[in-house]
Amino acid sequence: MKILSITAGAAEMYCGSCLRDNALAAALLARGHQVTLLPLYTPTVTDEPNMSSGRRVFLGGISVYLQQHVALFRHTPWLVDRLWDAPGVIKRFAARSIDVDPRMLGALTVSTLKGEGGYQRKEIAKLLAWLADEPRPDVVNLPNSMLIALATPIRRAIDKPIVVTLQGEDLFLDGLPDPFREQALTLIRERVKDVDLFVSVSEYYAAFMSEYLGIPASRIRTVPLGVNVNDFQPALQLRPPDRPHTIGYFARIAPEKGLQNLAEAYCRLRTERGLPASRLAAAGYLSKSDRAYLATVERTLADCGLADEFEYRGTVDRVTKIRFLQDLDVLSVPSPYHEPKGLYLLEAMACGVPVVQPNHGAFPEMIGRTGGGLLAASERPADIADAIQELWQDRERAAALSQRGVHGVRAHYTIDLMAERTLSVYRELVESRAAGDPSHQTVSVASR
Repeated sequence: MKILSITAGAAEMYCGSCLRDNALAAALLARGHQVTLLPLYTPTVTDEPNMSSGRRVFLGGISVYLQQHVALFRHTPWLVDRLWDAPGVIKRFAARSIDVDPRMLGALTVSTLKGEGGYQRKEIAKLLAWLADEPRPDVVNLPNSMLIALATPIRRAIDKPIVVTLQGEDLFLDGLPDPFREQALTLIRERVKDVDLFVSVSEYYAAFMSEYLGIPASRIRTVPLGVNVNDFQPALQLRPPDRPHTIGYFARIAPEKGLQNLAEAYCRLRTERGLPASRLAAAGYLSKSDRAYLATVERTLADCGLADEFEYRGTVDRVTKIRFLQDLDVLSVPSPYHEPKGLYLLEAMACGVPVVQPNHGAFPEMIGRTGGGLLAASERPADIADAIQELWQDRERAAALSQRGVHGVRAHYTIDLMAERTLSVYRELVESRAAGDPSHQTVSVASR
């Protein structure tokens, strides 16, 4: 099968969606399928071999920004645009010049969602020109609903089925200031009809996005996340017996991920619950705009007299990430956001680390399916402290959860399973179109 998989870069950040898209492309390629993983906005950053084309970045972040704010750049020759559309140029400027904070990107998001009616129409024309010279794929996969405006022009150009992955874009959309949030949601909802099928990364998110974007449930398929478990090995037997109890956090350092909740839970455990001197270790991407948030977390621990028990390890590569996870007794990312993915949970459990998560979002189905952790009543510090204390006091139960997690991830959440489930969705579309199934032809007729 020939697959065009479009992925959206996130500047210098390790992005869960980028990691997922890249791992899926690798697994499909390993099965002999022809996959083109095409980056938009910025080159992608992954912790495994990068499957995306490094030669071109479409809808380049610099061009998109310039065309939004300076009318001249909407009409510059494509040859001139190559000066700042080069992946190396975008990558060098991404950290300083491309802001991914939704509070700063309202008008740009709305313009992009207008597609060929927005300021970035020239960028869509570049993509279509490239498509015209490429072998025609059997299916095209867009990485999120915020790129849904590409569905109609791509279908017009190649007349092939369009799939959109749903993997956490509501967090960005809800962060847009008014009136841009409502404008963006209206534009997406109007274009749902332009897509053949939507693929959700969790059962929770399928139900949520059906209501949030008005997508008929019959047009959503769920393909759970998958991880490459080959190098995620448990290391419990390698830990020194006298090492301190270590509670870990692995995610972006941002309010919506809940490090502050974990810090306050740690303070309760140490000052009220009898936990002896231990460690709280955090790793993950930290943006410039969230440095003040990390400072608040550090002040919370300092006020409890626990500053020397906390360590922020920064952004880590794959090898360092695995070592970080293998050194934990428990991992918790007590996010107030109802998370649809939680890739970090799968990676931790694959390493034999039991997890403690709030009882919302995709966490109940992930922990229920693997058996590798506990669900706290909520993300509130007291509830998180209760669940972590339960594991600390009952080491046998913690060990049992560790083993269940190791086996549960390998039984339900591998990249091989993700690839097979995704192929099933693609085959459904291709075969139904070949058979003339009217349920999958409505979109094609409506978009002509």
